[in-house]
Amino acid sequence: MSRSRHLRSALHAGLVLTLASASALAEPVDVELILAVDVSLSMSPEELAIQRDGYAAALTHEQVVRAIEQGVHGRIAIAYVEWAGASVQHVIVPWTVVANAEDARQVAQRLTLSPSNSARRTSISGALDFAADLFAESAYRGMRRVVDVSGDGPNNQGAPVTQARDALVSQGVTINGLPLMTSGRGFAAQFDLADLDAYYRDCVIGGPGAFMIPVNDWSQFPEAVRRKLVLELAGGDGEPRRAPVVRASAPGVVSSQADGADCMIGEKMWMNRSWMWQ
Repeated sequence: MSRSRHLRSALHAGLVLTLASASALAEPVDVELILAVDVSLSMSPEELAIQRDGYAAALTHEQVVRAIEQGVHGRIAIAYVEWAGASVQHVIVPWTVVANAEDARQVAQRLTLSPSNSARRTSISGALDFAADLFAESAYRGMRRVVDVSGDGPNNQGAPVTQARDALVSQGVTINGLPLMTSGRGFAAQFDLADLDAYYRDCVIGGPGAFMIPVNDWSQFPEAVRRKLVLELAGGDGEPRRAPVVRASAPGVVSSQADGADCMIGEKMWMNRSWMWQ
């Protein structure tokens, strides 16, 4: 073996050992959870505030804290990301361990330090790709990895959402959804999707036990986030469950992934915006 080949082999072996050591030293947690929150221009400042306040309230709720404490390790790692277009992702809370009520309170407090900044377009695929990078950078070793995506419209920029979803699911990640089926106004109303829940069911969520909770009115948001977190932290048998899409006065859990929705509808709506020039 030549000296250069021997050196390359030695470097490769060293890299493998380094990665293995890093994995072994990673702190074990029950769940590595990314909260990926839509801040596109379709959201008003009031609605952006409702989102932040809703997540802060949910994280500190006694049911959520109890679900964390009752886990195998009694702690989770959480990251909070706000997203809009394909290149717009902002980490508001980097990877942080939550093991008790005080940890949860500190994370919630960080959500109140500065207001959300909205941006153009909606790229769920960009948010999912960013989540993959966040998991790669995580210093924790979760028994499960979950991305919790909330948004009020379909993907209209970046890679096809199913491509990003399938790539993340292939890595063992579960993607859950919180479709916000609230009525838009003005410019944003042109991109409303009446069956956004079906779109999330067929095109966004995926992985073992994936589910979503549609939100039909902003008054439902805090409860929906709390229910969603409790379900995610409690885990399950890992088997996908099937149920019809439900549009009720209260948010209902939907966990099916049947074919039906057009997963490119957002891109088509954006391309077919001739109303802008009329």
